[in-house]
Amino acid sequence: MDTARGGVRWRDRLRELRGVAAFTGTYLAAAAVATVAVGNLEFLFYLGVLLPLVAAVAAVDARVRLSRGALWGLSLWGLAHMAGGLVPAPAGWPVHGAGQPVLYSLWLIPGQIKYDQLVHAFGFGVTTLVCWQALASALRARGLRARPSAGLLLLCAAAGMGFGALNEVVEFVATLLVPETNVGGYRNTGWDLVANLLGATVAALWLGVAARRRQHG
Repeated sequence: MDTARGGVRWRDRLRELRGVAAFTGTYLAAAAVATVAVGNLEFLFYLGVLLPLVAAVAAVDARVRLSRGALWGLSLWGLAHMAGGLVPAPAGWPVHGAGQPVLYSLWLIPGQIKYDQLVHAFGFGVTTLVCWQALASALRARGLRARPSAGLLLLCAAAGMGFGALNEVVEFVATLLVPETNVGGYRNTGWDLVANLLGATVAALWLGVAARRRQHG
């Protein structure tokens, strides 16, 4: 009986999220076709990593019921990542390095901020939000109040940055498996980590401010 109810809940959840599911599935399919068409081995590897991550998010959502904002944020992050490696940078725009001139190499502010760093900050800010929602769900399941205290938000920001560090490990593995990548060197990795820190910090601060507004509103 419990299994039947679980199946009904899962189908209901799929109906609730059919928009974000269809959006994500569409751009992943398009990215897969484009990756194979251009023979981009680096992004073929990343697609192989991304698909299990989509399954992991679905498993987390089955237990936590992530907010639609968090799920749309994760989906848009995935789209920005796929576009970053597959969409050519506009002709004449400044790019970093001598690799393939794609969006990930594009300077948004020449010599200061790259598209890549913006995607990092956004993505691991959303990851910090997901970590908070997962933690809050675990606390509620144990009968505890989920209050975004400074300590818990610091923990979630640290978790978001930890996932960011894991991303750098995945990129390092890509450099070992694929002859030519757009990953960049040590300096690029350092700025990626700074962007992760910025995104996680902004997300944690936003959660704290939003909670105070609800409390006093």
